[in-house]
Amino acid sequence: MGDEVPGGHRGRLPSASNDSAQEDNDDDPDSSSAASAPPSASGSSASRSRLPMAERDCRNLGRVDRPCSNTPQHSRNHSHNHRRDGTSSTPEARNTRHRDKSSATNGLGSANGSAVRNRSSGALSSREPQAAEPAVDAIPLPTMDVEDADESAVEHSVLTPIKLTDISTLFTVENIHSNVSTTHNWQATKSTIKERLGYMFGNELMADVFFIVGRGSQMQRVPAHKFVLSVSSAVFDAMFNGGMATSSTEVEIPDVEPPAFICLLRFLYTDEVRIGPETVMQCLYTAKKYAVVALERACVEFLKRNLRSDNAVMLLTQARLFDEPQLAALCLEMIDKTTSDALSAESFTDIDIDTLCTVLERDTLGIRECKLFAAVCRWAEAECHRQQLEVTSENQRQVLGARALELIRFPLMSIEEFAAGPAQSGLLSDRELVELFLHYTLTPRPPIKFSSISRRCMRGKEETVSRFGQVETRWGYSGTSDRIRFLVNRKIFIVGFGLYGSIQAPAEYSASIQIIKMDTGHTCASNETGFVSDGSKSAFRVTFKEPVEILPGATYTACATLKGPDSYYGTKGMPKVPHDPASGGGKLLFQFAYAAGNNNGTSVEDGQIPEIIFYT
Repeated sequence: MGDEVPGGHRGRLPSASNDSAQEDNDDDPDSSSAASAPPSASGSSASRSRLPMAERDCRNLGRVDRPCSNTPQHSRNHSHNHRRDGTSSTPEARNTRHRDKSSATNGLGSANGSAVRNRSSGALSSREPQAAEPAVDAIPLPTMDVEDADESAVEHSVLTPIKLTDISTLFTVENIHSNVSTTHNWQATKSTIKERLGYMFGNELMADVFFIVGRGSQMQRVPAHKFVLSVSSAVFDAMFNGGMATSSTEVEIPDVEPPAFICLLRFLYTDEVRIGPETVMQCLYTAKKYAVVALERACVEFLKRNLRSDNAVMLLTQARLFDEPQLAALCLEMIDKTTSDALSAESFTDIDIDTLCTVLERDTLGIRECKLFAAVCRWAEAECHRQQLEVTSENQRQVLGARALELIRFPLMSIEEFAAGPAQSGLLSDRELVELFLHYTLTPRPPIKFSSISRRCMRGKEETVSRFGQVETRWGYSGTSDRIRFLVNRKIFIVGFGLYGSIQAPAEYSASIQIIKMDTGHTCASNETGFVSDGSKSAFRVTFKEPVEILPGATYTACATLKGPDSYYGTKGMPKVPHDPASGGGKLLFQFAYAAGNNNGTSVEDGQIPEIIFYT
């Protein structure tokens, strides 16, 4: 009957035929006593196979070197000078056997773990010792650490540590099957538990479970050890030791890619994390599936370090899927800062509808609304293809749904931008088109379901500079713009102005605001907006559609044309207003000057436009 040999090899115990055994007994002076021994309880002596003494010694050391031959012919050739256990029967040989047994004991306790001298081959002579013949099945393999493994030795020992992105070329089914180490006394070469566990990683030695990972041609068979997995993961513990524990030695995992599963096992065996941009999301999925929190954190930290404008939207999708709010917040911040690049990335059209709506809800996107609308149309076209629908305006509106379409802030577009884009897209109904055109042309503007709140992309903290020291009453309006010139010593981005409101009851104002660059006469930004005053002396916020870049040393004119009742105004104005930005970078200095021409009476000393809202 076959017996399992340590080191992963299987073989039949060596035994001579009945004829050769009888010849040995006739020539061996000790054979008579052996022949007269009573048969074992398990069966007749003919069916009993006794392991030779030297072979038993080697088994105790963790390896078996087979006899050079177990054929009847070999037994007959050696029957005169050899005992049944494979050693010479002469007195000199018996003394040699005594010495060999002592040296075997010393070899086991040596620091280098040297192998015991092979006595099962019958190579010792009564006249002269001879070198032992090599074992038939013993395959000496190099002792290797996981950290120091060489790619050339993969087929003989543990796995070569390479990047996870390349590991699929290493972990093939054939390599896993051949990865059985029979290196003698390998334990003595590993000084720490980490090194010993690392040696067992990907090794069939003592493996008691095999995972069939992946699908189709990518499927791989990976060895593992239940104890290591159970002490590292509550999911594996329940799988192997719980009330519904599996008794199978093979476990199929079709929903995990082999490189990601190998990454998980490497971490469980060695605490080593090897992930790459192409595999990090699969590794995160695998870590969450098997509740390995430390590997989850490592994956999230990797994503944070590698977050870019071209992958921010897709990572936002994954962060929401895996319930990683901190990562999601970082993705949204990156989208705010690099909106144009983020929405132009190829991955933008691959996101789901909920992620799209999450982006469209942002008040801090740094992109013109007409360009945002174009990106949404591109997504809707891709979604039609995914749902195998013809790309028509009706189907695009259908895949967007009412929620996504209403999150586009059409009132932030100029009437020219709206007429050239959304009005001709077919995505809006006739009723919606009429409402929007009325909103653009009528004063006061009728209510509309689309938001008109400006999107304010903040690259720094929003701040305000005030140029008046006191507030007085009253300031009237007749259709003339209030104007004031200004310049700054550092580049800033103006979000809008603060304007005074009514001096009595709450009142609504319409406001047209502009910033004009004086040396060219170019209008840098303008917006038709409005605000509701509550009757207080506070300045009320009016903003541009997107932040306006102001260059240092250049002179600009701030303009505001208001329609509404008389309001408060400021006095004791200052021509120079220093400011310490929260973001640092040095002191910021605003300088104000009189704007000649029609200015409704506003000057450096008194008037409207008391505040400039900006960030650095």
